[in-house]
Amino acid sequence: MEKDLGKYRKSYEKGELLLKDTPENPLELFQKWFLEVDNHFPEIEANAMTLSTIGLDGFPKSRVVLLKKYTFEGFIFYTNYASEKGKAIEANPNVCLSFFWHGAERQIIIKGKTEKIAANLSDGYFESRPRGSQLGALVSNQSSTVRNREELEIKLKNLESHYENKSIERPDFWGGFIVKPVEIEFWQGRPNRLHDRIRYKLNSDMFWDKKRLAP
Repeated sequence: MEKDLGKYRKSYEKGELLLKDTPENPLELFQKWFLEVDNHFPEIEANAMTLSTIGLDGFPKSRVVLLKKYTFEGFIFYTNYASEKGKAIEANPNVCLSFFWHGAERQIIIKGKTEKIAANLSDGYFESRPRGSQLGALVSNQSSTVRNREELEIKLKNLESHYENKSIERPDFWGGFIVKPVEIEFWQGRPNRLHDRIRYKLNSDMFWDKKRLAP
């Protein structure tokens, strides 16, 4: 099997990113870009991000997860702590997040250190989830092998019966992580592959240094 993709071409012409126009704190620029994408590109799932970890086998692995909250402290998502990514984060909390918003021709790459959020915060978010999603967290022993789809569906039906007219508490193995950034790079596509790249790095005084990078 072979396919030559060398002739695939796209010219990026929808925006620019100049160093003089960027704020001192990258979280402000993140929020600006996120809201612009969310408001002007409804077909894009703006909070979908790629999470990259170093697995227990020593290989990097990337998968798409959903950002559920961002603050000046960092970026929060939820998962099964006993999943493959949960175990990878426990062993090595250094991760990378990336957002690629193709409609806006923008990308954000975030390096950071990951911590579990407080249990009460995970409780609050779990309570806000649809009941089906709550049950799904109980059904799935995430990243483990299953014999077939029916095994999951049977387990779901049993739990639906068990929890009928009952509230569902968050299981201990499920909750939130916060990624506290140490480096954030903003990428804006430009013509002739001369893309704009602005990188912020957190210095030892806990302030952000920013520089333009060659494309």
